[in-house]
Amino acid sequence: MPRQVILFTGPWADLPIETLAAKASEWGYQGLELCCWGDHLEVQRATADDSYGSEKLDILSRHDLQVPIIANHKVGQAVSDLIDERHKSLVPDYVWGDGKPAGVQQRATEEMAATFRLAEKLGVTVVSGFTGSPIWSYVTGYPAARPEIIADGLKRFAKQWHPLLDIARDVGVRYAFEVHPGEIAFDLHSAEAALDALNGREEFGFTFDPSHMHWQGVDPVEFLRRFPDRIYHVHIKDATLSLNGRSGLLAGYWPSGDPRRGFQFRSPGRGGIDWEAIIRALNEIRYDGPLSVDWHDAGMDREFGASEACQFIKRLDFELPAHKRSAFRG
Repeated sequence: MPRQVILFTGPWADLPIETLAAKASEWGYQGLELCCWGDHLEVQRATADDSYGSEKLDILSRHDLQVPIIANHKVGQAVSDLIDERHKSLVPDYVWGDGKPAGVQQRATEEMAATFRLAEKLGVTVVSGFTGSPIWSYVTGYPAARPEIIADGLKRFAKQWHPLLDIARDVGVRYAFEVHPGEIAFDLHSAEAALDALNGREEFGFTFDPSHMHWQGVDPVEFLRRFPDRIYHVHIKDATLSLNGRSGLLAGYWPSGDPRRGFQFRSPGRGGIDWEAIIRALNEIRYDGPLSVDWHDAGMDREFGASEACQFIKRLDFELPAHKRSAFRG
């Protein structure tokens, strides 16, 4: 059967989950990648109340929606990031606490551990999210960092995530880290470095989002072929370059949709990504997990876009042949 088409709820966290579930079902989605912010899935409530998670699943079941994956990008970011005021609005108040960096990182780590345990309780085997990075500021920064500084940062990242991955292993969950600018890995080579730092742990793989590779000039298909056994989840989001001779790829200080940016996110099928090539590459590596629409397009009504995106992916996706054809016929 074609892969399950689901909706990542992160960009919709302003809506109550029951409202979003009804809309997603109407648009044709088969499930949700349920984010751990807004009222969609509150980790501490689910930890304290065994009925809470069941109630959430019941809401989705009434709309014929499944939850094959949960996401906790925001808290995951605070595990390895250098904490500053930006993170106050990113994490729950109880994770922020007094805002002292060491305490924020410790509480973020505890929250991610609880997220893995919650996934097990919900029958979910993949958690998606970010890691943060202690060395992102050195990317294209000045002065350039010495190699030993980068190596030390990778060791620090590994030291912070090994205990969490131990918990993931114990509860039978894998972490699908989203390769993304601002994270420990943002392209093919940095993804290799992150895996090496973790000694290739099986609990750690990738959420593949081609939009974040496309605007950097990284070939998404090459990424899939390099890591065929590490693609634990797939986001569907498009992007287009909007270079006009005045801006560059780094996007500057400008928000999404601002014409001064050098790239923009687009609704699937309306940007520059070769989706046919990506589906064929996913078939090559035998990825059979869900395709999760991470909808983001500042120039389009989001409900129209989310509905169109679901149908676009369903038309686009196709299966491998049941058996190989012979090289010569007749």
